[in-house]
Amino acid sequence: MSGVRRIQGGFRNGPGDRLRTGRDTVPPLVIVGTGMAGYTLAREWRRLDDRTSLLMVTADNGDAYAKPMLSNALAQGRTPEALVTADAVRMAETLNATIRTHTEVEAIDVPGRRLILAGGEAVGYRQLVLAVGASPFRPPLEGDAVTEVLSVNSLEDYARFRERLTQVRQLVILGPGLIGSEFANDLVAAGWRVTVVGPDPWPVSTLLPEAVGRTLQQGLTAAGVEWRLGRLASSVQRAGEGFRVQLDDGEQLEADLVLSAVGLRPNVALAEAAGLKVARGIVVDRYLRTSAEDIYALGDCAEVEGLNLPFVMPLMQGARALAPTLAGTPTPVVYPPMPVVIKTPACPVAVAPPPRGAKGTWQVEAIEGGVRARFLAGDGRLLGFALAGAAVAEKQGLMRDLPPVLA
Repeated sequence: MSGVRRIQGGFRNGPGDRLRTGRDTVPPLVIVGTGMAGYTLAREWRRLDDRTSLLMVTADNGDAYAKPMLSNALAQGRTPEALVTADAVRMAETLNATIRTHTEVEAIDVPGRRLILAGGEAVGYRQLVLAVGASPFRPPLEGDAVTEVLSVNSLEDYARFRERLTQVRQLVILGPGLIGSEFANDLVAAGWRVTVVGPDPWPVSTLLPEAVGRTLQQGLTAAGVEWRLGRLASSVQRAGEGFRVQLDDGEQLEADLVLSAVGLRPNVALAEAAGLKVARGIVVDRYLRTSAEDIYALGDCAEVEGLNLPFVMPLMQGARALAPTLAGTPTPVVYPPMPVVIKTPACPVAVAPPPRGAKGTWQVEAIEGGVRARFLAGDGRLLGFALAGAAVAEKQGLMRDLPPVLA
């Protein structure tokens, strides 16, 4: 619902509405972003503080939905509307919040403790949380159809993608990582023909050891996915009603639609322009505090002690720690073992990568219907695992032996 926000027990529409904060005039908690990170934090915080005014600002329409569902909704026949659990009106009522939809944040005035919104409106904050997520990385491509390459990183993206799919049969997916593999499985299960292109030697190579990655590849191949691994797409040209994807080895692939799934980049521009410390993500400490007083970052945009983990479990752990911190009880975030489940029914996979720079070796065992890989330190301690097929059933048992990601 465009432009809707909750104001003192009711709703008003239109760009001229001004924020009213309710019972007090203390600048509110402001959360920028209404994705999973923003809404999860708001729910957790409201359990601890039901009085302080809450303002949420979002550039989209504020619909609540689970973004991980976007990559496997097609085979289930789920429309964009079916993925929405609540619109902005309902979320504002549930959270006793003002939600400013379709509202861009132009700048953070750190000394003045204000957000500058599009059009010059200034909104004060007592505490500010940046839950601004990440955006798709656009691969360096040439050709007259580069702007026609789609990415799916939001409900609006999914709606456009789903509409385009009604007119196509053959797709090329750029990127054999986690999201590319999930989309490939979902698309072939729903009846489309799919070829996946990427420089990786096997699917999801940044997370999976070779034996597990190859098992995933075999499962998806059996389901109908074709692969061009160890290759890069260099250009996308229009070709009649469709496209021609040129690979770096000279091969040309015909496609009705090209989907880019080559990864995400944390959205750091707003923070960087305000003088906050950034690296890959917005740099925060264990309390999710940025380098500026009373400004925090959460979710895909945040980098916690060098870790930028764009997955659901780190987001949930962060929200559960940040809520009490904002409510007056400083609470450091703790990351327990957090395996990632790859949604590829043709070959289920679960992986808990070893810590970055960990010393050890992968021990791989084939079992009936799957592969078990364990990353063991020199003294035999389990530091990580990757499971494919039937071995995924061992995930819970192995988790008990893993050290925390961030203690």
